[in-house]
Amino acid sequence: MKYLDEFNDPVLARKLFDEIADVATRPWAIMEVCGGQTHSIIRNGIDQLLPDTIELIHGPGCPVCVTPLGMIDKALAIASRDDVIFCSFGDMLRVPGSGRDLFSVKSEGGDVRVVYSPLDAVRLAEEHPDRQVVFFAIGFETTAPPNAMAVHLAQQRGLTNFSVLVSHVLVPPAISAIASSPTSRVDAFLAAGHVCSVMGTHEYGPLVERFGLPIVVTGFEPLDVLDGIRRAVVQLEAGEARLENAYERVVTAEGNVAAQQMLGDVFEVCDRQWRGIGEIPASGWRLRPELAAFDAEAKFDVTGVDAPESSVCRAGEVLQGLIKPHECEAFGTACTPRTPLGATMVSGEGACAAYYQYRRLEVVAGD
Repeated sequence: MKYLDEFNDPVLARKLFDEIADVATRPWAIMEVCGGQTHSIIRNGIDQLLPDTIELIHGPGCPVCVTPLGMIDKALAIASRDDVIFCSFGDMLRVPGSGRDLFSVKSEGGDVRVVYSPLDAVRLAEEHPDRQVVFFAIGFETTAPPNAMAVHLAQQRGLTNFSVLVSHVLVPPAISAIASSPTSRVDAFLAAGHVCSVMGTHEYGPLVERFGLPIVVTGFEPLDVLDGIRRAVVQLEAGEARLENAYERVVTAEGNVAAQQMLGDVFEVCDRQWRGIGEIPASGWRLRPELAAFDAEAKFDVTGVDAPESSVCRAGEVLQGLIKPHECEAFGTACTPRTPLGATMVSGEGACAAYYQYRRLEVVAGD
Protein backbone atom coordinates (compact mmCIF):
# COMPACT_ATOMS: atom_id res chain seq x y z
CA MET A 1 0.00 0.00 0.00
CA LYS A 2 1.13 3.55 -0.77
CA TYR A 3 -0.63 6.03 1.46
CA LEU A 4 1.05 9.16 0.11
CA ASP A 5 -0.50 12.05 2.11
CA GLU A 6 -3.21 9.94 3.77
CA PHE A 7 -0.99 9.07 6.73
CA ASN A 8 -3.70 9.51 9.36
CA ASP A 9 -6.79 8.29 7.54
CA PRO A 10 -8.90 6.55 10.23
CA VAL A 11 -10.69 4.40 7.65
CA LEU A 12 -7.42 2.99 6.36
CA ALA A 13 -6.21 2.54 9.92
CA ARG A 14 -9.32 0.56 10.83
CA LYS A 15 -8.89 -1.58 7.73
CA LEU A 16 -5.30 -2.41 8.66
CA PHE A 17 -6.20 -3.22 12.26
CA ASP A 18 -8.98 -5.52 11.02
CA GLU A 19 -6.67 -7.25 8.54
CA ILE A 20 -4.08 -7.89 11.25
CA ALA A 21 -6.75 -9.26 13.60
CA ASP A 22 -8.15 -11.51 10.84
CA VAL A 23 -4.75 -12.92 9.91
CA ALA A 24 -3.19 -13.40 13.36
CA THR A 25 -4.02 -16.82 14.82
CA ARG A 26 -1.21 -17.16 17.36
CA PRO A 27 1.10 -14.93 19.41
CA TRP A 28 3.83 -13.05 17.53
CA ALA A 29 6.46 -10.64 18.84
CA ILE A 30 7.60 -7.96 16.39
CA MET A 31 10.47 -5.55 17.10
CA GLU A 32 10.66 -2.08 15.63
CA VAL A 33 14.29 -0.98 15.55
CA CYS A 34 13.72 2.75 15.16
CA GLY A 35 12.97 5.15 18.00
CA GLY A 36 10.81 7.25 15.69
CA GLN A 37 8.64 4.23 15.07
CA THR A 38 8.49 3.57 18.83
CA HIS A 39 7.19 7.06 19.49
CA SER A 40 4.64 6.74 16.69
CA ILE A 41 3.43 3.46 18.20
CA ILE A 42 3.13 4.76 21.77
CA ARG A 43 1.84 8.22 20.89
CA ASN A 44 -0.97 6.75 18.77
CA GLY A 45 -1.70 3.78 21.03
CA ILE A 46 -1.03 1.30 18.22
CA ASP A 47 0.28 -1.35 20.60
CA GLN A 48 -2.91 -1.11 22.67
CA LEU A 49 -5.23 -1.35 19.68
CA LEU A 50 -3.60 -4.42 18.16
CA PRO A 51 -4.95 -7.89 18.94
CA ASP A 52 -3.63 -9.42 22.16
CA THR A 53 -1.74 -11.94 20.04
CA ILE A 54 0.59 -9.24 18.68
CA GLU A 55 3.31 -7.85 20.96
CA LEU A 56 5.49 -4.96 19.87
CA ILE A 57 9.02 -5.00 21.28
CA HIS A 58 10.99 -1.76 21.33
CA GLY A 59 14.54 -2.22 20.05
CA PRO A 60 17.78 -0.20 20.19
CA GLY A 61 16.65 2.29 17.58
CA CYS A 62 17.56 5.53 19.34
CA PRO A 63 21.12 6.68 18.49
CA VAL A 64 21.30 9.00 21.50
CA CYS A 65 20.20 6.15 23.77
CA VAL A 66 22.88 3.70 22.61
CA THR A 67 25.78 6.17 22.82
CA PRO A 68 27.87 4.62 25.61
CA LEU A 69 28.53 6.32 28.92
CA GLY A 70 32.26 6.36 28.22
CA MET A 71 31.69 8.32 25.00
CA ILE A 72 29.57 10.88 26.87
CA ASP A 73 32.39 11.26 29.40
CA LYS A 74 34.84 11.83 26.54
CA ALA A 75 32.57 14.56 25.22
CA LEU A 76 32.40 16.15 28.68
CA ALA A 77 36.17 16.09 29.04
CA ILE A 78 36.70 17.76 25.66
CA ALA A 79 33.89 20.29 26.14
CA SER A 80 35.39 21.40 29.46
CA ARG A 81 38.59 22.63 27.81
CA ASP A 82 39.11 26.40 27.56
CA ASP A 83 40.39 26.18 23.99
CA VAL A 84 37.39 24.22 22.63
CA ILE A 85 34.06 25.17 21.08
CA PHE A 86 32.07 21.97 21.47
CA CYS A 87 29.17 21.57 19.02
CA SER A 88 26.32 19.10 19.27
CA PHE A 89 22.72 18.58 18.35
CA GLY A 90 20.43 19.63 21.17
CA ASP A 91 19.27 16.15 22.16
CA MET A 92 22.74 15.25 23.46
CA LEU A 93 23.02 18.08 25.97
CA ARG A 94 20.99 16.43 28.74
CA VAL A 95 22.25 12.88 28.26
CA PRO A 96 23.90 12.01 31.58
CA GLY A 97 27.53 11.03 31.79
CA SER A 98 29.09 9.63 34.95
CA GLY A 99 28.31 12.70 37.02
CA ARG A 100 27.03 15.51 34.82
CA ASP A 101 25.90 16.41 31.30
CA LEU A 102 26.83 18.92 28.61
CA PHE A 103 24.35 21.44 30.00
CA SER A 104 26.30 21.33 33.26
CA VAL A 105 29.54 21.98 31.41
CA LYS A 106 27.90 24.91 29.62
CA SER A 107 26.60 26.36 32.90
CA GLU A 108 30.12 26.11 34.33
CA GLY A 109 31.50 28.26 31.51
CA GLY A 110 32.26 25.71 28.83
CA ASP A 111 31.66 26.86 25.26
CA VAL A 112 29.01 24.30 24.31
CA ARG A 113 26.88 25.22 21.33
CA VAL A 114 23.79 23.65 19.78
CA VAL A 115 24.06 23.43 16.00
CA TYR A 116 21.57 22.24 13.43
CA SER A 117 24.10 20.79 11.01
CA PRO A 118 27.73 19.63 11.24
CA LEU A 119 28.41 22.19 8.53
CA ASP A 120 27.62 24.86 11.14
CA ALA A 121 30.57 23.53 13.12
CA VAL A 122 32.80 23.74 10.04
CA ARG A 123 31.76 27.36 9.64
CA LEU A 124 32.60 28.06 13.29
CA ALA A 125 36.07 26.59 12.75
CA GLU A 126 36.57 29.00 9.85
CA GLU A 127 35.35 31.95 11.94
CA HIS A 128 37.44 31.05 15.02
CA PRO A 129 40.88 29.94 13.78
CA ASP A 130 42.31 30.43 17.29
CA ARG A 131 39.88 27.88 18.84
CA GLN A 132 39.47 24.13 18.45
CA VAL A 133 35.99 23.26 17.18
CA VAL A 134 34.69 19.75 17.90
CA PHE A 135 31.47 18.27 16.56
CA PHE A 136 29.83 15.35 18.37
CA ALA A 137 29.09 12.97 15.49
CA ILE A 138 26.62 10.36 16.68
CA GLY A 139 23.80 8.43 15.07
CA PHE A 140 22.91 5.60 12.75
CA GLU A 141 23.60 5.53 9.03
CA THR A 142 21.02 8.31 8.53
CA THR A 143 23.06 11.12 10.10
CA ALA A 144 26.45 9.87 8.96
CA PRO A 145 26.56 11.38 5.41
CA PRO A 146 26.46 15.06 6.52
CA ASN A 147 29.04 14.26 9.21
CA ALA A 148 31.26 12.70 6.56
CA MET A 149 30.74 15.74 4.36
CA ALA A 150 31.81 18.02 7.21
CA VAL A 151 35.12 16.15 7.56
CA HIS A 152 35.58 16.20 3.79
CA LEU A 153 35.04 19.97 3.64
CA ALA A 154 37.31 20.62 6.62
CA GLN A 155 40.09 18.69 4.91
CA GLN A 156 39.43 20.44 1.60
CA ARG A 157 39.61 23.86 3.29
CA GLY A 158 42.70 23.03 5.34
CA LEU A 159 41.02 23.49 8.72
CA THR A 160 43.43 22.16 11.31
CA ASN A 161 41.20 23.35 14.18
CA PHE A 162 38.20 21.14 13.31
CA SER A 163 37.62 17.58 14.53
CA VAL A 164 34.79 15.15 15.21
CA LEU A 165 34.07 12.89 18.16
CA VAL A 166 32.65 9.88 16.32
CA SER A 167 30.14 7.47 17.81
CA HIS A 168 28.31 6.16 14.74
CA VAL A 169 26.51 2.82 14.99
CA LEU A 170 25.04 0.53 12.32
CA VAL A 171 21.63 -1.13 12.32
CA PRO A 172 22.21 -4.53 10.61
CA PRO A 173 24.83 -5.71 13.15
CA ALA A 174 22.45 -4.73 15.97
CA ILE A 175 19.68 -6.82 14.41
CA SER A 176 22.14 -9.69 14.10
CA ALA A 177 23.16 -9.37 17.75
CA ILE A 178 19.54 -9.34 18.93
CA ALA A 179 18.50 -12.27 16.73
CA SER A 180 21.54 -14.26 17.91
CA SER A 181 20.82 -13.73 21.60
CA PRO A 182 19.49 -16.76 23.47
CA THR A 183 17.07 -14.43 25.29
CA SER A 184 15.55 -13.01 22.09
CA ARG A 185 11.78 -13.37 21.67
CA VAL A 186 11.65 -11.55 18.33
CA ASP A 187 9.70 -13.24 15.52
CA ALA A 188 10.07 -10.42 12.96
CA PHE A 189 11.70 -7.01 12.58
CA LEU A 190 10.45 -3.67 11.31
CA ALA A 191 13.54 -2.07 9.77
CA ALA A 192 14.10 1.70 9.85
CA GLY A 193 13.07 3.30 6.58
CA HIS A 194 15.33 6.35 6.90
CA VAL A 195 18.42 4.17 7.37
CA CYS A 196 17.50 2.14 4.29
CA SER A 197 16.93 5.34 2.30
CA VAL A 198 20.67 5.94 2.66
CA MET A 199 22.09 2.40 2.65
CA GLY A 200 19.52 0.52 0.57
CA THR A 201 18.17 -2.89 1.53
CA HIS A 202 20.93 -5.27 0.41
CA GLU A 203 22.31 -5.83 3.93
CA TYR A 204 19.01 -7.19 5.24
CA GLY A 205 18.47 -10.10 2.86
CA PRO A 206 21.38 -12.10 4.34
CA LEU A 207 19.96 -11.51 7.84
CA VAL A 208 16.59 -12.92 6.75
CA GLU A 209 18.32 -16.00 5.34
CA ARG A 210 20.58 -16.46 8.36
CA PHE A 211 17.91 -16.19 11.06
CA GLY A 212 14.75 -17.16 9.19
CA LEU A 213 12.93 -14.07 10.44
CA PRO A 214 10.89 -11.65 8.29
CA ILE A 215 12.25 -8.11 7.96
CA VAL A 216 9.90 -5.41 6.71
CA VAL A 217 11.33 -1.97 5.84
CA THR A 218 8.85 0.46 7.33
CA GLY A 219 8.20 4.20 7.59
CA PHE A 220 7.21 6.21 10.65
CA GLU A 221 3.67 7.46 10.22
CA PRO A 222 0.98 5.41 12.01
CA LEU A 223 -0.27 3.84 8.77
CA ASP A 224 3.30 3.04 7.71
CA VAL A 225 3.87 1.20 10.98
CA LEU A 226 0.54 -0.61 10.78
CA ASP A 227 1.22 -1.72 7.21
CA GLY A 228 4.65 -3.00 8.27
CA ILE A 229 3.08 -4.97 11.11
CA ARG A 230 0.43 -6.39 8.77
CA ARG A 231 3.04 -7.54 6.25
CA ALA A 232 5.15 -9.14 8.99
CA VAL A 233 2.15 -11.01 10.43
CA VAL A 234 1.10 -12.26 6.98
CA GLN A 235 4.58 -13.70 6.47
CA LEU A 236 4.70 -15.27 9.92
CA GLU A 237 1.30 -16.90 9.57
CA ALA A 238 2.33 -18.31 6.18
CA GLY A 239 5.56 -19.70 7.62
CA GLU A 240 7.60 -17.41 5.36
CA ALA A 241 10.65 -15.23 5.97
CA ARG A 242 11.33 -12.56 3.35
CA LEU A 243 12.77 -9.08 3.10
CA GLU A 244 9.90 -6.78 2.17
CA ASN A 245 10.00 -3.07 1.37
CA ALA A 246 6.85 -1.35 2.67
CA TYR A 247 8.39 2.11 2.24
CA GLU A 248 8.89 2.20 -1.51
CA ARG A 249 8.06 5.90 -1.81
CA VAL A 250 11.37 6.60 -0.05
CA VAL A 251 13.51 3.44 -0.07
CA THR A 252 15.14 1.78 -3.06
CA ALA A 253 17.21 -1.39 -3.14
CA GLU A 254 20.42 0.50 -3.92
CA GLY A 255 19.87 3.45 -1.58
CA ASN A 256 21.72 6.74 -1.97
CA VAL A 257 24.84 5.73 -3.87
CA ALA A 258 26.48 9.16 -3.68
CA ALA A 259 26.07 9.23 0.10
CA GLN A 260 27.49 5.72 0.39
CA GLN A 261 30.54 6.82 -1.61
CA MET A 262 31.13 9.75 0.73
CA LEU A 263 30.78 7.45 3.75
CA GLY A 264 33.31 5.03 2.31
CA ASP A 265 35.78 7.86 1.67
CA VAL A 266 35.62 9.12 5.27
CA PHE A 267 34.71 6.16 7.52
CA GLU A 268 35.70 2.54 8.02
CA VAL A 269 33.85 -0.18 9.92
CA CYS A 270 34.89 -0.89 13.52
CA ASP A 271 33.65 -2.65 16.64
CA ARG A 272 31.48 -0.36 18.74
CA GLN A 273 30.17 -0.26 22.30
CA TRP A 274 26.40 0.20 22.65
CA ARG A 275 25.12 1.72 25.86
CA GLY A 276 23.41 -0.90 28.01
CA ILE A 277 24.19 -3.67 25.51
CA GLY A 278 27.97 -3.95 25.23
CA GLU A 279 30.29 -4.36 22.30
CA ILE A 280 28.85 -5.49 18.98
CA PRO A 281 31.49 -6.50 16.40
CA ALA A 282 31.67 -4.44 13.20
CA SER A 283 28.71 -2.32 14.36
CA GLY A 284 30.14 1.18 13.99
CA TRP A 285 32.17 3.61 11.93
CA ARG A 286 35.35 5.46 12.75
CA LEU A 287 37.46 7.84 10.70
CA ARG A 288 39.80 6.28 8.18
CA PRO A 289 43.50 6.37 9.21
CA GLU A 290 44.35 9.03 6.63
CA LEU A 291 41.86 11.35 8.36
CA ALA A 292 43.27 10.86 11.86
CA ALA A 293 43.98 14.61 12.15
CA PHE A 294 40.22 15.12 12.44
CA ASP A 295 39.74 12.52 15.19
CA ALA A 296 38.88 14.34 18.42
CA GLU A 297 39.53 11.26 20.58
CA ALA A 298 43.15 11.16 19.48
CA LYS A 299 43.63 14.93 19.28
CA PHE A 300 42.54 15.45 22.90
CA ASP A 301 43.86 12.13 24.22
CA VAL A 302 40.58 10.80 25.65
CA THR A 303 40.84 7.32 24.14
CA GLY A 304 41.20 5.69 27.57
CA VAL A 305 38.10 7.23 29.14
CA ASP A 306 35.57 4.61 30.22
CA ALA A 307 32.82 4.41 32.82
CA PRO A 308 30.52 1.79 34.37
CA GLU A 309 26.78 1.96 33.72
CA SER A 310 24.28 2.83 36.46
CA SER A 311 23.34 -0.17 38.58
CA VAL A 312 19.79 1.20 38.96
CA CYS A 313 18.97 2.07 35.34
CA ARG A 314 17.69 -0.87 33.27
CA ALA A 315 17.89 0.94 29.95
CA GLY A 316 20.04 -1.86 28.52
CA GLU A 317 17.21 -4.33 29.01
CA VAL A 318 14.77 -1.86 27.46
CA LEU A 319 17.04 -1.41 24.44
CA GLN A 320 17.28 -5.18 23.98
CA GLY A 321 13.51 -5.56 24.20
CA LEU A 322 13.70 -7.67 27.36
CA ILE A 323 11.47 -5.35 29.42
CA LYS A 324 9.10 -2.46 28.78
CA PRO A 325 10.16 0.92 30.23
CA HIS A 326 7.58 0.94 33.02
CA GLU A 327 8.89 -2.42 34.26
CA CYS A 328 12.06 -0.68 35.45
CA GLU A 329 11.75 0.11 39.17
CA ALA A 330 13.20 3.59 38.66
CA PHE A 331 10.76 4.58 35.90
CA GLY A 332 8.81 7.72 36.78
CA THR A 333 10.30 7.92 40.29
CA ALA A 334 14.09 8.13 40.50
CA CYS A 335 14.23 8.41 36.71
CA THR A 336 12.24 11.19 35.00
CA PRO A 337 13.01 13.59 32.13
CA ARG A 338 14.18 16.12 34.74
CA THR A 339 16.33 13.58 36.61
CA PRO A 340 17.24 10.96 33.99
CA LEU A 341 19.33 7.95 34.93
CA GLY A 342 19.73 6.87 31.31
CA ALA A 343 19.58 8.26 27.81
CA THR A 344 16.33 6.44 27.01
CA MET A 345 14.54 8.91 29.30
CA VAL A 346 16.20 11.95 27.73
CA SER A 347 16.16 11.43 23.99
CA GLY A 348 13.27 12.49 21.82
CA GLU A 349 13.34 8.96 20.39
CA GLY A 350 13.90 7.08 23.67
CA ALA A 351 11.39 4.40 24.64
CA CYS A 352 11.35 5.50 28.28
CA ALA A 353 10.63 9.09 27.26
CA ALA A 354 7.78 7.88 25.05
CA TYR A 355 6.21 5.89 27.89
CA TYR A 356 6.67 8.77 30.32
CA GLN A 357 5.11 11.31 27.97
CA TYR A 358 2.24 9.26 26.56
CA ARG A 359 1.67 6.31 28.89
CA ARG A 360 2.82 7.26 32.40
CA LEU A 361 -0.60 8.00 33.90
CA GLU A 362 -2.05 4.81 32.41
CA VAL A 363 0.81 2.77 33.85
CA VAL A 364 0.35 4.29 37.30
CA ALA A 365 -3.40 3.74 37.16
CA GLY A 366 -2.90 0.18 35.99
CA ASP A 367 -0.55 -0.56 38.89
